Amino acid sequence: MSEPGSLLRSLSGKPAARNFHTFVINEIGASIVAGRYPVGSILPSDAEMMANFGVSRTVLREALRTLEAKGMVEARPKVGTRVSQRSRWNFFDQQVLAWHFEAELDADFVSGLFDIRAALQARAADLASRRRNAEQIRLLKYWVHQMELAEDDAESHALAELEVHRIGVEASGNPLLRSSIGLVELTLALTAIAGPDEAARRAARTALTGHCQALVSAIEKGDSAASATAMAEAIATGRDRAVTGRRLSRP
Repeated sequence: MSEPGSLLRSLSGKPAARNFHTFVINEIGASIVAGRYPVGSILPSDAEMMANFGVSRTVLREALRTLEAKGMVEARPKVGTRVSQRSRWNFFDQQVLAWHFEAELDADFVSGLFDIRAALQARAADLASRRRNAEQIRLLKYWVHQMELAEDDAESHALAELEVHRIGVEASGNPLLRSSIGLVELTLALTAIAGPDEAARRAARTALTGHCQALVSAIEKGDSAASATAMAEAIATGRDRAVTGRRLSRP
């Protein structure tokens, strides 16, 4: 799940196409995030994991190297592969974030996701209102309209909202802000499934559509203050749904 939108497309339960390499990465990465391989523990031996996953040593070692690059594991001679401290994990990596979707999350972690998203996207909205071009405005309007049409479909609505935020980041002209898209996608996924019933979830989707309409209108007008306000309201709505409507734990 490294492409933008992959996590949201999984909401429908449709299996994603995958190869052995991504399969092994996802299995080990998700197990680490869920605590099945606790921080500080040594992963099972190569032989055991090769048998469990039905893959070659080459595929397994490539997967472990990928996880090491994400800061999640560390290979130690004569010891094995140890799960790294969470402080070393790359939380801006789209796969690392996606693995948190199925895990039991504590309320502080979820709140922290929205805090960072708010800080980054406020700046993106400000810059987008100053730097956007006609084609970006056309695309923003198109995807907001798709949000309107998809209010009865959680997955399609979230995918359309992701496009609004992705294009807004592009319009900001700051390439470093693109690293926030994985974080945005996780928060949208958490929001999409949160709520006591479908009526509550649909009401949240309607509210989010309204906030994004206001956001796009402000960006088109070049009103940076209104853009930041609309973005903050959209994020606050998502935070309220994700924190109060999802079963969370406390550390």
